[in-house]
This record gives sequence, C-alpha cells and structure tokens, in this order.
Amino acid sequence: MGTEEDRELVPITVKVSDDLYRAYQRCTWILINESGRSRQEIMDEMVRDFLVKHGC
Repeated sequence: MGTEEDRELVPITVKVSDDLYRAYQRCTWILINESGRSRQEIMDEMVRDFLVKHGC
C-alpha cells in the first residue's frame, strides 16, 4: 500500500440516518484524537472492516 499522498482516492457516498451520521462523526473524531491516525486511515479501516465482515 502506498502513502496517502501517492494513492488515488475515490469518493463514495453512503446515506444513513442522522443518528448514525452523528455517531460516525463522533467515532472518527475520537479515533483520530486518541490514535493520531489520519481521517483517511480511519475511513480506509472502516471500509476494509466492512468488506472483510461481509466476505467481500
């Protein structure tokens, strides 16, 4: 895997209810501040975990 700077990033759109959106925002903020990882790293991890969970 390359670094964030040398990878092409592709946007995805996920539509969720307001409460899930707020929970996602809080969760990513906490993870970024506690781990020091970037927002992009957190988003990549969440999508990767989803794909693994569903066998994709």
